[in-house]
Amino acid sequence: MDHITDPIWRTGPVRAALESGDPGAIVRSIRKARHVTLVELAARCGYSPSTISRLETGRQPLRDVRVLRSLAAALAIPAHLLGLADIPPRCGGIPRPATMVSAILRPDEETDSMRRRTLLAGLAGSAVLGAQAARSPVDPLAAIEATLFNSPSSAPTPATAAQLTREVTAVRAVFHQGRYPEVVSALPRLLSTAIAARAQSPGGPAEGQVAQLYTLATELLIKLGEDQLAWTTADRAMQAAHNSDGLLSQAAARRAWGMVLRRAGRAEVANQLILDTATALQPELHHGPEHLSAYGSLLSTAAYTAAVAGDRHTADTLITEAGDAAHQIGADTSHRSAFGPTGVDLYRISIARALGDPGTAIDIARHINPAAIPTVERRGQYWTDVARCFDQWGKPEQCYRALLAAEQATPDEVRYRERIQQITQKLLSHPTASALPGLRAFASRVGAAG
Repeated sequence: MDHITDPIWRTGPVRAALESGDPGAIVRSIRKARHVTLVELAARCGYSPSTISRLETGRQPLRDVRVLRSLAAALAIPAHLLGLADIPPRCGGIPRPATMVSAILRPDEETDSMRRRTLLAGLAGSAVLGAQAARSPVDPLAAIEATLFNSPSSAPTPATAAQLTREVTAVRAVFHQGRYPEVVSALPRLLSTAIAARAQSPGGPAEGQVAQLYTLATELLIKLGEDQLAWTTADRAMQAAHNSDGLLSQAAARRAWGMVLRRAGRAEVANQLILDTATALQPELHHGPEHLSAYGSLLSTAAYTAAVAGDRHTADTLITEAGDAAHQIGADTSHRSAFGPTGVDLYRISIARALGDPGTAIDIARHINPAAIPTVERRGQYWTDVARCFDQWGKPEQCYRALLAAEQATPDEVRYRERIQQITQKLLSHPTASALPGLRAFASRVGAAG
């Protein structure tokens, strides 16, 4: 057989790599022994050269069976050398992680009760996807909890696949408009309806809709600082997405799970999950902008997660790769992730801030036209990030102006965010507070007044 007679097996680097048992080192040594470049190997496998480099050097663990098989085939080496059994590969979507990570999330009772009070106030009299909000003073987050943990008091009527698609698309659009109380109010009914449809037709299209709703719930709960509920919805999203055939639903669910892990202090595990998902998605990027959008969103999230962990090099590398994906799309998208060139720049602001470089973040922000940001939610997030940068930089007047701009873009983006409330309280105690007109009224509106 070739692996017996080929002289590369007698070279020192290959023998050392085989003895180490490190699949990345084995791939790297054999690739070099065969005089195959990173670009050539990437083209054979359908992955990017940057991904191959990360896998070879151990910066991204090489453990996905499909990736290992792809590399073995591309280098014409026996699968068992990479720790694989000689059995045919299984088809399917993105595999579940080998282990699920547990964490103890700290309760935040004071800010939790404040957020719930302001959320209730925001629901009063608001329209929710064409229906009136509940007129009774019911805690909307308690309704989500009941949907997650309790059996329904009455059996919901399952909707058709077309109805579910329309409603899920509509509630996602409301989220992108930054109208968070309406989304919170709509989710319990939509989740119950989608779960009923899934029970009626297991494995059908409703499975993907359930995954999308749990993913949306996770993104929303993260914004509201409800990390304990977000942990539950992220896990449910992962389960539903794994049971569906939708690669994009799986990618979105895993990205949301990574965000929850990051907030739980598990940045390294979060990035392993996100980058494994991006790698699995790479061979499908030829399907078009929606797949590229999901891929770029994963890389952007991984870049920010690396920045939170203080890893500047990895953050810069990944956001550059995300920028390449955005360049391939050519314009900001209207897909569920709202990914595009502007979205990448928004992440660049967050990354610079997380790395403790507010001056660079503000320089990036000044080159963005807020009116060109594709969604209201992202526009509000742009201004709140700018406010956080000015706060970090010690510039209270500019910070306050950015907060007012965020409120003008979408009041809910400042009304329910714990960090914004903290910054507002800091402004209230600043010596220049009296020179900031309307600050106390603003603090009252966002629930930060003492």
